[in-house]
Amino acid sequence: MVAAEWAPPPRLKVSEWAEQRRMLSRESADAAGPYRVSAAPYQREMQDAFNDPNVRELVFMTSGQIGKTTMVENIMGYCMDLAPAPMLGVLPTLNLADTFSKDRLAPMIRDTPALRAKVKDAKSRDSSNTLKHKKFPGGQITLIGGNAPSDMASRPIKYAFIDERDRLAEAAGKEGDPYFLIIQRQENYYGAKMVQDSTPTIKDASPIESAFLESDQRYFHIPCKSCGGYQKLVWANVTWEVKKPQVPEDVWYTCAHCGDKWSDGDIVVGLKTGNWIAEAPFNGIAGFHINAIYSPWAPMQRMVSKFLRAKKDTESLKAWVNTQLGETWEEPGDVVEPSTLFARREQYAAEMPAGALVAVAGIDVQGDRLEVGVYGYGIGEESWDITYRVLWGDPDKDDVWQLLDDVLIRGRFKHESGATIGIAASCIDSGGHHTHRVYEYCRTRQSKRIFAIKGMAGFGRPMVSAPSSKRHGRNRRPVKLFTLGVDEIKSHVHSRLGVETPGPGYAHFPLNHEYDEEHFSQLAAEKVVTRMVKGTPKREWIRIRPRNEALDNRGYGYAALCLLNPDFEALAERLRPASAADDSVSATDDAAPDRAPARRRARKSGNYLNKYRRRQR
Repeated sequence: MVAAEWAPPPRLKVSEWAEQRRMLSRESADAAGPYRVSAAPYQREMQDAFNDPNVRELVFMTSGQIGKTTMVENIMGYCMDLAPAPMLGVLPTLNLADTFSKDRLAPMIRDTPALRAKVKDAKSRDSSNTLKHKKFPGGQITLIGGNAPSDMASRPIKYAFIDERDRLAEAAGKEGDPYFLIIQRQENYYGAKMVQDSTPTIKDASPIESAFLESDQRYFHIPCKSCGGYQKLVWANVTWEVKKPQVPEDVWYTCAHCGDKWSDGDIVVGLKTGNWIAEAPFNGIAGFHINAIYSPWAPMQRMVSKFLRAKKDTESLKAWVNTQLGETWEEPGDVVEPSTLFARREQYAAEMPAGALVAVAGIDVQGDRLEVGVYGYGIGEESWDITYRVLWGDPDKDDVWQLLDDVLIRGRFKHESGATIGIAASCIDSGGHHTHRVYEYCRTRQSKRIFAIKGMAGFGRPMVSAPSSKRHGRNRRPVKLFTLGVDEIKSHVHSRLGVETPGPGYAHFPLNHEYDEEHFSQLAAEKVVTRMVKGTPKREWIRIRPRNEALDNRGYGYAALCLLNPDFEALAERLRPASAADDSVSATDDAAPDRAPARRRARKSGNYLNKYRRRQR
């Protein structure tokens, strides 16, 4: 008896444990009862990769109806039973975490005797089993929402599970992708592993696609019933005949080798002798891609019917590609090529070349940093990127804002004329989780033309609208909040990046380490597309790469230029004597080259922004 209690756990792989001990629950399966991997043989290697000591991360990029949630549950159950440790499950939102606990995790524990014996009933008086936190001998599992990443702070984790990674990245907002926070929490655990799954979204902007491309990229191959040739199943080889509109009456899969026709039953038979083949070298990340053609629960006729209904509408077709093929959707539309912009870098004669007559800044606020882009503009709105700084620090603390003062207020840039130029106007994004801290910073610096801004989507909006007043704290002067028409600003920035010849509208970039490949990838992170919405074409900007801070900051910098509204000819004239006298000129001092000309222009114009700018002086 004692020997049995102290015996080491049996050496089982995840799929073996599931077949011997897992009971599928009525809440999550059409047929409740023992789990059988033979129903979907491709699941065996996907789960058992968790047992490979060389695998530190599993990536499942799949369509729907593949059984990925069941596989993740099996891995969780295996760990709770045979490899106990601190575990974390991250779902896109807190509500989804609650739903997963009630509809998937709790029923699995209830119906699987090996787990039921180790996790106390939530209704017992001394239970440590709550909705999102369940303890068992040797460990615990906690479920959180990606929209509350602070819940994982200082929490050590050995096994992490990220569900629907692509939805998670957006839910987390500017607090940071939980994926990177989890990596930090796993640093102290030898043998730590991560499992992440998702249906993909937009090409080049899908986190699960990025993770899969970093993996060994495994695809499941099955043999032809006639020629025996192994192949992965692709949509291009699904063939059908339609006798009535949108009603496929004869559907088959065409062998890529001999052209023979396969039925759904032939595919199910082929799954039994199929195998996974990696298309990239193994580097510790096991990646699996599989689509609904393989699914025993998704006949090809149903897939074709869904396709015929979806292809008439862009959004429906996009959803079909994501959920049925497990592939990313590539949006049509013009894009800026990052490598072209990178190749345009040049060596400046000074921090600010002769043509750059005024400096403005755009600031993006992230969960752990501020990113600052400084831009010089000249005649014809020709522009020169001056510097791009990343100021690390918690935006809820004073330190990082003091660093920002060093750039925006005390910062000076050597002009080719010999003068020194300060930043004349700045715009700081107040969206995200640090709105009131941005208000607090800008409220006392409005006289220095440091403005809080908030973006508003939708074409046809003014690039910069008249400000509204936002009061922060008691008995305090309100802060002016300017609203930006971000779609129009991005369109303007995008068109200027496309100008290929130096002169009006052309964008110059310096040849230094701040402007690396990643910076230009961020500049090209979005493109405008036209979609049909209820029969009406609608233009909108969509993200095609994960990060876009450099693009946002360039837009904020242009908004600052619009608020400043400088007289470039007058600035150019004033910089010439400054060079001859070797004088020092700052755009934020009384002797700034833009102040007197800007005041004269304000008196000539009746628009609100000029009047507001005149009052601030």
